[in-house]
Amino acid sequence: MNTRIKPLVASLLFAGCSVLGLAAHAADVVKVQLDWLPGGDKSFVYAGVKEGFFAAEGLDVKISLGRGSSDAITKVGTGVADVGFGGISALMMAAAENGVPVKAVMSLYSKQPDAIFTTKGSGIESLKDLEGKTVATSTFSSSNQLWPVVLQKNNIDASKIKLLKVDPATLAPMLAQGKVDATINWVTVAPGVQPVLKQAGKDLSVLPWSAYGLDGYGWSVMASDKTIKERPEVLKRYLRALKKSLDFAIANPDKSAAALKAMVPEADEAVAAAEFRASLPLLQNEVSKKDGMGTFEPKLLATTWGWVAKSMNYAPDKVNPETLVDRNFLPK
Repeated sequence: MNTRIKPLVASLLFAGCSVLGLAAHAADVVKVQLDWLPGGDKSFVYAGVKEGFFAAEGLDVKISLGRGSSDAITKVGTGVADVGFGGISALMMAAAENGVPVKAVMSLYSKQPDAIFTTKGSGIESLKDLEGKTVATSTFSSSNQLWPVVLQKNNIDASKIKLLKVDPATLAPMLAQGKVDATINWVTVAPGVQPVLKQAGKDLSVLPWSAYGLDGYGWSVMASDKTIKERPEVLKRYLRALKKSLDFAIANPDKSAAALKAMVPEADEAVAAAEFRASLPLLQNEVSKKDGMGTFEPKLLATTWGWVAKSMNYAPDKVNPETLVDRNFLPK
């Protein structure tokens, strides 16, 4: 062989090996299912993409929008998504009804986010004032499972409240237009609802259910049994990157909102930042401080199941809540 050609051949061989090496280490695709539209409370997921936390773990996340916790859990359970987000009460109900190949692998909200939204001057100052009123809720909201028992605990007659199940996008407009007296929402979306009410010359009033005795775990990270069994290392890396993303957003709500805006142009950056800040008391509180963020403390987990069982008239032993969580993947 011509000695002048040898270096060229060697270079081509090296380049070929490099390409093969890159192919061999291509990022693992992880399909992520949101339980709702991409609001500010979920901005940390987008921050993880923009800041490179997922890429640093060798992950290529694909984010899909959802229509409630039940919808998200169904999609994770049927393999449409690998991981997702949802209220753990919805997971408990799905397990009690038909069984579901999904586990909660990380707690996000160690306080319940559910609340009544109404308008100031509506005459609704407490849950009791909802009797005789019309309340709208999203069809697939995990709050729906807890609603009856919250009323029962507070000696409120559910039959005296007209409950409408509607598309989540219509909740704020219906309240603003006076088509309903109140809506069931999570406290995290309040900053997005207030501007809609302002346009109608109204102000928002929020009644958190946690002020009426509702305790337990709320929004959580879910993974399919298939992902847990077949891709455990990928799941560990995903949760590690997700925790970094969450820590970043807690320290930088505005940058997190900017990341959401960059990936979802229709998002309102200021509202997104306010929504994430509204979620901070659910993420960081006396429960997470005591037990650690992301954990499922057995007693509080059992309390959460107790709320669900009572609200759905399940036998207390119908589901062992410990079988619905997997603590093996939490970042150390």
